[in-house]
Amino acid sequence: MTVLPNEPHFSAYQWGSGGGMGGNITVVDKVLPEMMHMVDTYWYQFPPMNPLWHGLLGFVIGVLGVISVLGNGMVVYIFCSTKGLRTPSNLLVVNLAFSDFLMMLAMSPAMVINCYYETWVLGPLMCELYGMAGSLFGCGSIWTMTMIALDRYNVIVKGLSAKPMTNKTAALRILFVWVTSIAWTIMPFFGWNRYVPEGNMTACGTDYLTKTWQSRSYILVYSFFVYFAPLFTIIYSYFFIVQAVSAHEKAMREQAKKMNVASLRSAENANTSAECKLAKVALMTISLWFFAWTPYLVINYTGIFESAKISPLATIWSSLFAKANAVYNPIVYGISHPRYRAALQQKFPSLACANAADDTSSVASGVTTCTEEKPSA
Repeated sequence: MTVLPNEPHFSAYQWGSGGGMGGNITVVDKVLPEMMHMVDTYWYQFPPMNPLWHGLLGFVIGVLGVISVLGNGMVVYIFCSTKGLRTPSNLLVVNLAFSDFLMMLAMSPAMVINCYYETWVLGPLMCELYGMAGSLFGCGSIWTMTMIALDRYNVIVKGLSAKPMTNKTAALRILFVWVTSIAWTIMPFFGWNRYVPEGNMTACGTDYLTKTWQSRSYILVYSFFVYFAPLFTIIYSYFFIVQAVSAHEKAMREQAKKMNVASLRSAENANTSAECKLAKVALMTISLWFFAWTPYLVINYTGIFESAKISPLATIWSSLFAKANAVYNPIVYGISHPRYRAALQQKFPSLACANAADDTSSVASGVTTCTEEKPSA
């Protein structure tokens, strides 16, 4: 049976200027004996954090967890239960929400418990599974967003010449996302890197402090395939998306000028405008993901290259900031997705915006579909 650490007695010590305590105690002192072999000696130089930080961290991750589970659960429910939203493209949206849902469902309760005890108390196996869950669902989210970007590229840039996405195609892409994610995140269980406690010892992640190149190489290769490759793919997709949209708008302005009218408004233009709006939503979601995960990538690179000192507080906040990306997506789609908002108003009237119906009426009802689908009447 795992013995939880005793309540700390801090009366014999004074708080230092860095938010920790003076004396000979360290951030590692409360770690359970069976966890000690997983803790890098690097962390022994830091004093314990002020208990107020633990309380704040636990509160923030608890709130984010509730918002994410409810928000993403609602996205999955509405997209799956609304017939008009069950399109091949929206299968990717559902997969994204599902990944974010599992991210916080798996990680928020564990971190709240550990923040309460001010160290990891769930044992070595749960530490490894926790680290794997963060890596798995983070990888699943970014590759799903990459697929969404490629779908937008196919719809907007290629237009009528594009091969329509089918349910089978969407399912194969989702299968690729999860097979790839699982493959990368189980590697540490077979000796290529490992999952260890980090920072203030209330969370676990990949080992970026072990000096061997076998361990460091995992961080480098993983970051290339799970961070930089998706980033370059998304930049490529949205560069041509913006270029196509700009060319289309310029052509429409010139045509309107030749016809001596203020603008050209047709069903085709309305649909194109709606597709462009969805592209902006996807770009916003992806940007938020990268803003969330980049600080944690910097922490990992700082560790493997030993370019600066990494404090427990900076480590745990960057980890928390990364997890917060699971909260953004339901908010983005709730605000910017007209048909989602219409369905939300119908199923949960108290949660929908008052002007959702008005906004929805101004946008083609086929906003979430590929261009080969005709908007409903």
